[in-house]
Amino acid sequence: MKNVAVLIGAGLIGVAIARRVAYGKHLVVGDINLEHAKKIADELYNTGFETSAIKADLSSRTSILALIEHANQFGKITNLINAAGVSPSQAPIEAILKVDLYGTAMLMEEFGKVITENGSAVMISSQSGHRLGALSQEENELLALTPTEDLLQLDMLKKITNTLEAYQYSKRCNVLRVASEAVKWGKKNARINSISPGIIITPLANDELNGPRGANYKKMLELCPSHRAGTSDEVGDLAAYLMSDKAGFITGADFLIDGGTTASYWYGDLQYMRNTMGK
Repeated sequence: MKNVAVLIGAGLIGVAIARRVAYGKHLVVGDINLEHAKKIADELYNTGFETSAIKADLSSRTSILALIEHANQFGKITNLINAAGVSPSQAPIEAILKVDLYGTAMLMEEFGKVITENGSAVMISSQSGHRLGALSQEENELLALTPTEDLLQLDMLKKITNTLEAYQYSKRCNVLRVASEAVKWGKKNARINSISPGIIITPLANDELNGPRGANYKKMLELCPSHRAGTSDEVGDLAAYLMSDKAGFITGADFLIDGGTTASYWYGDLQYMRNTMGK
């Protein structure tokens, strides 16, 4: 029996992380598209990884429990990488909240029950969560601590009127749930953190760059302090550090990797976006 790493969301970012943390382990590749999961698992197998593939629907507790059952047959689950999700240009409000907000919270809850001692996890969130204005302490606690099955009934979520706002609330919730779950995971000496990438060139990002807000995103890249988009490898390097023993004192935290875009959004050349792209 080997240690097991579980990847859900087999896009470029998730695969970049898996390549760095899953060597010597059994890697379970989960994705909403089973054929894609199999393709990625085969590619990784042919580069030296031990892999298996399974369909994994982040919005379904039944599917996540099946993912855990599948992973458990290969050994103890030591690592979880969540890179699944949908974007504002891909899905309606209800789907964004069900996948990105509820699904991520539920995933952390279920894997928290089975993660092995000294295990680690990374949730891929987004810079968008940092563009939501400050919430009250009561609102923060509701997003962080409300029982998972009651999350979608929160009044603040029912007032959402567009997909960007739904995405921002979802990603803010991800960060808050990571903090609250870290308390529970710590009882096993396990750790969980989140990463909030800016524009990383992936198919998901290209959907945004070519979507209804594309011109704004391209201007954002021109004006951000780094003057470019990021790469999945850069996110992979950060995640690998956070999941390693070198980061043993880091848990319940979120890490922006956005080339300074959020800093500029609030305090620099990108302040105009607060009036053109929502909160």
